[in-house]
Amino acid sequence: MEKKEVLIIIPAYNEGNNIRRTLTQLENLNMKDNVDILVVNDASTDSTNWIVKEMHYPMLSQLFNMGYGCALQTGYKYAVRRGYQYVIQMDGDGQHDVCNIPAIYKKLKEKDGEGRCPDIVLGARFMKESGEFPISLPKKIVYSMFRFLIRMTTGNKIADPTTGLQGLSRKAFLYYSKYNHFDDKYPDANMIILMILAKFRVVEIPAVMHMREEGKSMHSGLKPFWYMLRVMYSVLIVLFRIKVLKMDAEVGLRSADKI
Repeated sequence: MEKKEVLIIIPAYNEGNNIRRTLTQLENLNMKDNVDILVVNDASTDSTNWIVKEMHYPMLSQLFNMGYGCALQTGYKYAVRRGYQYVIQMDGDGQHDVCNIPAIYKKLKEKDGEGRCPDIVLGARFMKESGEFPISLPKKIVYSMFRFLIRMTTGNKIADPTTGLQGLSRKAFLYYSKYNHFDDKYPDANMIILMILAKFRVVEIPAVMHMREEGKSMHSGLKPFWYMLRVMYSVLIVLFRIKVLKMDAEVGLRSADKI
């Protein structure tokens, strides 16, 4: 069997009402010859586990609910060991349209004027070409704060600092897979800042996304404000690590086999 190049990672916690639809849509993706799919079940207590098994998709199940970031890192470790060249991560709640997958994959392989391909491709909800995506006032405040943080610390403008739809080069997910390189709870603006300061190449493309139809978001209600404080604390740690301790300050310029 020919080795596939791309692994799609879907972290899932209690997505029993959504995961079947997401996987069914991926079945119609015109990239089957080059893509594998992995569901990381973060100790769901609903039917998520049984639906994925029934549909015969590979799945890793956490024994305890470890959080979104930990589920992603589990997927990264799997991708490293299985030798994939790219990871595309998407949520299991149906918000990330599968039409974005080919566009992200294409962008991951596109070289810039210096011959560098992106290390991270962010699928953005809030670029001009992205279409409408309504959000609550608390989330608007949080997202605006994160955009400001990213611009102040890196000089880069990022339209969607919390998108979970991302494509990663092997160099990027290899780095993320290592101990203490990835936030186990909320890997959002803090990770973007880390990767830009560490000289990884981060780009954005417009993405098609939908509102959640079933289940509960991990950022519902007033949770965005706690989430904002948690990420801002993580940003301080990132800045201390890169700017003061000079840890991994230019690791993104190295080749993957030297990370």
